Amino acid sequence: MYSYCTLFDRNYLTRGLAMYESLKKHSANFHLYIFAFDDQSFSLLKKLNLESITVISLIEFEDEELLKVKSDRTAAEYCWTSTSSIIKYAIETYKLDSCTYLDADLYFFSDPSVLIEEMGEKSVLITEHRYTKRYDQSAKSGIYCVQFMTFKNNPDGMKVLNWWRNACIDWCYARHEDGKFGDQKYLDDWTERFKGIVHVLENRGGGVAPWNIQQYDLSDKNCKLIFYHFHYFILMENNQVELGIYKLKEHDIQILYVPYIKHLKKITERLVNLGENDFNGIARKKPFSWKTPLKLIKRKIEGAYNVYDIKELLTEFD
Repeated sequence: MYSYCTLFDRNYLTRGLAMYESLKKHSANFHLYIFAFDDQSFSLLKKLNLESITVISLIEFEDEELLKVKSDRTAAEYCWTSTSSIIKYAIETYKLDSCTYLDADLYFFSDPSVLIEEMGEKSVLITEHRYTKRYDQSAKSGIYCVQFMTFKNNPDGMKVLNWWRNACIDWCYARHEDGKFGDQKYLDDWTERFKGIVHVLENRGGGVAPWNIQQYDLSDKNCKLIFYHFHYFILMENNQVELGIYKLKEHDIQILYVPYIKHLKKITERLVNLGENDFNGIARKKPFSWKTPLKLIKRKIEGAYNVYDIKELLTEFD
């Protein structure tokens, strides 16, 4: 049995469900612990009563240390602060042998257990960003990405997890300060700080994301995609979608984004039929400034303007 955990609120609920359904499609032997970060998502998830799922509310999960810092963090910062804590809670509460954290905007194309098995005797698994050179943000955002991480329930695994939790409670903000950024920059020195304990994922089918997709040819039969990270995927007003700020090949949009959008639409339709809506996290337009047209021009020149009308996009690639 492979144990996974994730967290999201109503704004990411359809994406979280898409992640779960893609995992279920490719993994027969798993259990997913979902930490619902608002009452609306908790109520809906309990109502859905999904197979191989345990739903945990904030009231069940939050402890005194988290509550002390909650008011000092934005919603996003508090999610980052809590990531290590949900892994710890899942392992300790449900007596798990190990637990793998998943970002809610991941989507699986094959069984991720092969990634977990790769760590062998090591107690912690982390994944690199593997930035394409032009997008390298390692210095600011970190060498590694908190998107898919495994911790074993043994002294070494829990030592690393507890160290990370304590660090995040002490400081976890969406700014760069003294070599830190959010929960992510803490991972930069783990292979040295925790020598012999941490394994860095080698399988290039895991950790595929908009910032490194330029290095892949998905049409190649030898390219075994395990999961894709739909970072900066934004559903917008007026039935538009933003696919991110990185250059995407037409084939990538067809293979990755179009099926994902279709899946999200199906999930939304199911929720509407249940009398539920407003779980997509529709982004409102940002206030216009003099910089707005300049940013758009820059992105178009770089081939990274990825705003589409959803209906037109799906028709184009149908």
